[in-house]
This record gives sequence, C-alpha cells and structure tokens, in this order.
Amino acid sequence: MTALRDHLRRQAEGNPTAPFFNVDILKYQVKTLPGASSCPLHLLAHWKCEEKTTNLRVDYKYNSQGAQLSTLVNIALGVTVDGGVTSMQAMPTAAWVSETQRVSWKLTDLNQHSEGNGSGALRAKFELNNGPSSPSSVTVQFLGEGRTLSGTDFELVGGGYRLSLVRKRFATGKYYCDPDVDAKFS
Repeated sequence: MTALRDHLRRQAEGNPTAPFFNVDILKYQVKTLPGASSCPLHLLAHWKCEEKTTNLRVDYKYNSQGAQLSTLVNIALGVTVDGGVTSMQAMPTAAWVSETQRVSWKLTDLNQHSEGNGSGALRAKFELNNGPSSPSSVTVQFLGEGRTLSGTDFELVGGGYRLSLVRKRFATGKYYCDPDVDAKFS
C-alpha cells in the first residue's frame, strides 16, 4: 500500500485539481493453451497466386469460449502482398498502401450476436505486374473490453482507498494466421 500511496501522491502533485486518478494495478500476459479453443478469433487464409492475379480470402469466426463472451473491438487485419500490385478490389472495403505492400481491413466489433454469428470473410483480388505473389501471414490486432481472458478478478482490501471503477481489458500481442498451403480457394 505504500507504493500505491506514493504513486497517488505523485499524481496529485502533478495535477492537483484532478477529481480522480487512473492507476494500472495489474498487468499480465497469458500463455494460451495449445490449439484453437483458447483463441478469441479463429482465422484461415486462402491464397490463389497466379502470374497476373492473386486472390485472397480470410475467413474469420468469433470464438465465444476463447473470448470469454467479450465483444472484440477495434479489429485490424493486415497482410503483405508482393508481386507488383497494380490494383486491388476488396470486399468489404480495404486500404492498400503501396509503399509497404500491405492491405488492411478494419472491423468495428465482433461477438456472437454479430452478423453471421460472428463469422465472415474478407476478400481481395490483386492485379500484378511481377507475379506470382508469395502467400504471407495475416496479422491481427483487437481489444476485448469488460472481461479478462484468464478470468482474473481484483479486489482492494484495506482502509483509506476505494475503487470507483475497475476496467477489465485484453489486447492482442502477437496474433497472426499463417497461410494454409493446403486450403483450397473457392
């Protein structure tokens, strides 16, 4: 409690008119169990790479068991596409950055009540001038609000302090989907 008191004192000295202070009390990393059951978002990337075109489909599915029934928000998926991309068509709309050779999609939120029960597909067709492309990993970032993946809870015991807000959140670190060379593109 001495460390907490000293931290709050420093915050109060830095901003004496603040009505409250946010304090990160507990941050930790969770090592997931093997297999897909503990992953909040299941992904499968399908590539069809030809000399003049590359077709990419990324299937996604919300996993309520892995996400602890939390809504995933601020979902950003990205993938590098080489082969000299000259144009791109994507559904839903995606952004292409030619300097980094990356396409990116943004989804606002995803849960078991989303369209398709949280399942869907991202599609893109790339016209190339130096193909074929080489399949690459899809990277993903997202947040989960209101729960922790581990089920960890927090309680402040002791006098003199109270918690007015406990915010639970999880965020992705390294989350990616390697290309499945055996997956058939359809």
